[in-house]
Amino acid sequence: MTDIFLESLQKIILQYVSLSHVKYSGAITIRPARREDAPAIWANNRATAAETEGRVLDPPVAWRGVNALFDDPSRGFYLVAERAGVIIGQCMVTYEWSDWRCGNFWWIQSVYVTPLYRRRGIFSEIFKEIYRLARNHPETAGLRLYVDQDNSTAMRVYGSLGMQKARYVLFEQEFSDSTLH
Repeated sequence: MTDIFLESLQKIILQYVSLSHVKYSGAITIRPARREDAPAIWANNRATAAETEGRVLDPPVAWRGVNALFDDPSRGFYLVAERAGVIIGQCMVTYEWSDWRCGNFWWIQSVYVTPLYRRRGIFSEIFKEIYRLARNHPETAGLRLYVDQDNSTAMRVYGSLGMQKARYVLFEQEFSDSTLH
């Protein structure tokens, strides 16, 4: 990892520590992520994997994964919630082509809100922006996401935003020996 990466990581840690005593107030900005947001997104991705799945992401692989989206916008995009220059929430959107609908579903992934800002409507604001963007793209067939079957809190939030449980069950076969690692 580079010195720039380590410096960025230190900056993020200092920002979170310095805000840990601050009460929620002030404007929240929802905006497209920029490459300089990669260290915060990387840290948040690792945190959400640990919290939701008890999984430790390999740091270099997770770092490359975040940057790959910035390198190739056809894969998707990130939105971030920012307050006072600090990223307090995020979401990644990727695309799935549907030949049945001749359009893309936007998959909502890598959702994370820092603990200090949870239950304050941050994800709802991110979701509203995703919805607005999707509705402004006529080729978008809809929004989808997956959630851990035991995460009832997230399911309630998604339901309150108008999302419904789909008829599909998710199957996967993960390649642990992938050359992507």
